[in-house]
Amino acid sequence: MTKRKAETHIFKVIFTSQGQVYEIYAAHVAPAEMFGFIEVEQILFGERSHIIVDSSEERLKTEFAGVKRVFIPMHAIVRIDEVEKQGSSRVMASEGGTSVIKAFPVPAPPHGKDSSH
Repeated sequence: MTKRKAETHIFKVIFTSQGQVYEIYAAHVAPAEMFGFIEVEQILFGERSHIIVDSSEERLKTEFAGVKRVFIPMHAIVRIDEVEKQGSSRVMASEGGTSVIKAFPVPAPPHGKDSSH
């Protein structure tokens, strides 16, 4: 019997928050139990050399220090990709202070004919 290597996933999650665009990597991404949110767990940061320090990734390490899970509103998600290799996490200011990324419209839950609840 051969052992199968545990399959690992790496997801690149790009989202907007407070006029900035975040690009982070995580091992687990799923719809959250809270309606309208995406749950991101096990945020990954690269093990970089102490000689070269990526200030953007260091800022994110500080911002997400001690965070087990982050819940991101669906309308803030720009893109989620499953990737082969982890890149460097970063945060970027939107160009000109106004975002060229627009929120995706989220439909309201349908109201049924039976409105007794």
